Amino acid sequence: MNLIIDAGNTQIKWAVYSLGKQIFKSSVNTWKDFLPEDCFLNFPDIKSAIISSVRHIPEEFSSHIEARTLNFWKLDHKLQLPIKIRYKNPETLGKDRIAAAVGGTSIYPGKPILIIDIGTAITFDFVNKNSEFLGGNISPGMRLRFKALSQFTEDLPEVYPAQNIPLFGQSTIEAIQSGVQTGINYEIDAHINALINKYNGLRTILTGGDASFFVRNLKNTIFVVPDLVLDGLNLILEYQKDKNRVEK
Repeated sequence: MNLIIDAGNTQIKWAVYSLGKQIFKSSVNTWKDFLPEDCFLNFPDIKSAIISSVRHIPEEFSSHIEARTLNFWKLDHKLQLPIKIRYKNPETLGKDRIAAAVGGTSIYPGKPILIIDIGTAITFDFVNKNSEFLGGNISPGMRLRFKALSQFTEDLPEVYPAQNIPLFGQSTIEAIQSGVQTGINYEIDAHINALINKYNGLRTILTGGDASFFVRNLKNTIFVVPDLVLDGLNLILEYQKDKNRVEK
């Protein structure tokens, strides 16, 4: 069994994989809320682990995981991957973007892929048919846009997303919801349209915590994979294990 940990800006997600399949998933807000001893008590067959984190990882947490596993990795730009990273500064590339790219290539091997992750930020990342990560774009996520309108204006209220929004708002709240959410829909479709004629056979994958707010209203065909980052991390872990077996 594999223990997969993805510590993002908002939540720390963790999952257990067995034979390539996710068998458990949970999330907490802080490292203090994560009790690794309970994890190993509930899943005593965990032998390998990987952590991807945009936060500082407490040393005692890492030590506990390392002591309880045979194989333990922290994802960084130095780790060998099943894809090629063609990025000017690999050390600055978000670890979640790397993991999502690996997950995407396992779903559509040999195809050009646009991976759209809608969370705190929205990332648009492109992997070509040769499994080369060529780069991407980053823009503010939905909730950041709502918060910015409230914080940087005098009169606009802080608004929360809605599942069903009109094309034109008939109140200030509806106008903000429609402006932000419809604007993101247009942004996503525009990115896809910019690539679809240039790269034959383009596939698009949507992931991230806020993906559900957009998939129904997009004009282009999109495959939704809620746990793409976790799946990608598990594939990266398996790649390290296979590489170690060959080296031995």
